[in-house]
Amino acid sequence: METDKIFGPINPPSFISKEPSGLITLFNNILRLLIVLAGIYVLLNFILAGYSFISAGGDPKNIEKAWGKIWQSMVGLFIIAASFALAALLGKILFGDSTAILKPKIYGPGI
Repeated sequence: METDKIFGPINPPSFISKEPSGLITLFNNILRLLIVLAGIYVLLNFILAGYSFISAGGDPKNIEKAWGKIWQSMVGLFIIAASFALAALLGKILFGDSTAILKPKIYGPGI
């Protein structure tokens, strides 16, 4: 006689979502928000640097400032892209799924 068949299966209540929730979802949403805000900041910085470059009027000091802003924006954009690539690479190496770090899954009873 099997002891696990005495009471039957235990299913979670219907109101419990099967999607990950809690702290993981909060951190995932915060990470996505920060990445979107960083992208918007880089775009605005590019626009302002271009405007500064156009309005420099041949002044070497202002042109140098504008190129500095453009360079910093490009470095920031590279860091954002590299963070995605690094997260995908680490997820593929450690978990066998390239989206494991960016879209974590929590497995538990009934999922």
